Amino acid sequence: MLPLFDPNDSEAGMKLLEDLTSNAYQIQQQVLQQILATNAGTEYLMGFLSGQSDKQLFKKKVPVVSYEDVKPYIERIANGEPSEIISAQKITELLTSSGTSGGQPKMMPSTAEDLDRKTFFYNLLVPVLNKYVEDLDKGKGMYLFFIKPEITTPSGLMARPVLTSYYKSKNFTNRPFNRFNIYTSPDDTILCSDSKQSMYCQLLCGLVQRDEVLRVGAVFASAFLRAIKFLEDYWNELCSNIRSGHVSDWITD
Repeated sequence: MLPLFDPNDSEAGMKLLEDLTSNAYQIQQQVLQQILATNAGTEYLMGFLSGQSDKQLFKKKVPVVSYEDVKPYIERIANGEPSEIISAQKITELLTSSGTSGGQPKMMPSTAEDLDRKTFFYNLLVPVLNKYVEDLDKGKGMYLFFIKPEITTPSGLMARPVLTSYYKSKNFTNRPFNRFNIYTSPDDTILCSDSKQSMYCQLLCGLVQRDEVLRVGAVFASAFLRAIKFLEDYWNELCSNIRSGHVSDWITD
């Protein structure tokens, strides 16, 4: 179970991070034992450990693998076989990588607990940043976030990039208030599947709130560079929209 802390309390966040990293070995051993105990009955581990959950036996018997080694198991799940092949927890989606295997994106099974864990670690970023950068709790951030296309596998599980998974999850759309992460972009602009309309609307919202914007950014540098070029190309139209108080007719999503 993940420890609880208030993302708005930087001091508590730093203390938690210090506790976790000071006892890293002990925590790693606990996590490994929990994983083995939970998943000992899966088809994958049964083939090596015969239902046992001993850590030393795991290190001795279970080999280090590459994606190609586990790909057949993942494909079976994508095609409708049960999660218990590799996970005692229900697999809720398949996360796709930017890299490929045989020309196809790599797929990584994910559970609801995985999403909670990602959210937890994301929240821990704020106390660290706040330690070295002042006034992150002031003003708003004009951060540009985007979703990418997703597909439905034969099993019914969605296959999508990790950021798309996070932005479309309740962990993001129902996130509690965090004074360190106040965005100019409404969720609807982030979740727009048309990347051009999404970019336009996020830039428009940021420009409208320009007097409150103290920082700008994007997850990937390439997206930020695209935003600068987009801003140059649509500057006159954006200004016209702001002056008139109306959005261009081609914005429909």
